[in-house]
Amino acid sequence: MTSITPRPDYAGDVECKDVWAMLRAEPGAQLIDVRTKAEWNFVGLPDLGELGRGVLCLEWQRYPDMSIAPDFTARLAEQLAKTGAGKSTPLFFICRSGARSAAAAKAMTAAGYGRSFNVAGGFEGDMDEHRHRGHRNGWKASGLPWRQT
Repeated sequence: MTSITPRPDYAGDVECKDVWAMLRAEPGAQLIDVRTKAEWNFVGLPDLGELGRGVLCLEWQRYPDMSIAPDFTARLAEQLAKTGAGKSTPLFFICRSGARSAAAAKAMTAAGYGRSFNVAGGFEGDMDEHRHRGHRNGWKASGLPWRQT
């Protein structure tokens, strides 16, 4: 059973393993990584290869000044259209730990994509007692497929 925590401004927060199950169950569903190019290159990316598709990568904030990309929703809508995804397609947004992805889910909901979800815990999750990420929660800690570039 999938656990979704509803939110007022987007469809809700979904635990990583539930996201994986939903991506597996709905071939059109999309995983959108909104971290920076540096994070994709140096930290890694979710790997959807066994599902026969890739992750859409589009920065929510631009490195190094971390300003929000003003054209994010238009650029993502264009990428989604190329995949055949529409406004009713489930969209799962992921970042490092869940803040940027929640903002992106909110923006896409406002743009008419009503099934925009935030991946709870993000790719690396919360810091542990040693101030390290990737061990407590999130995509990597859940044992889901990922790769380094």
